[in-house]
Amino acid sequence: MWTHQLTPQRFQIACLPFFTYGICHRDIVTIDDQHLVSAVVEKSGHRTLRVALVRDHPQLNQLHELLHREAAASELAHEWLQGTYLAVDLPPGTDPQPLTAPLSDLEEAGALFWEIDS
Repeated sequence: MWTHQLTPQRFQIACLPFFTYGICHRDIVTIDDQHLVSAVVEKSGHRTLRVALVRDHPQLNQLHELLHREAAASELAHEWLQGTYLAVDLPPGTDPQPLTAPLSDLEEAGALFWEIDS
């Protein structure tokens, strides 16, 4: 994960974690002697919306384009990984409903999976 060093022992998360639960953008963490996160010492209040597109879905490209447009229109920080994983930063007070509203139907249709982590 990308971080900014605040003190010799404290680091602020500077990315949108795709696969690490319980750690979000701007959280403050400590690391161990192998440079692995050992603890979250201060939560930032940010949440992460994660979306995983089903790779063999027949409309994969259209779904990617749709989600890319929605994420860009939201003006929220977001990152893609391999074109099928999307992470969106939800700062404190952000209503995720405009982004999540279409996701439930697409999940039910077997096109993607999504979750919000804090």
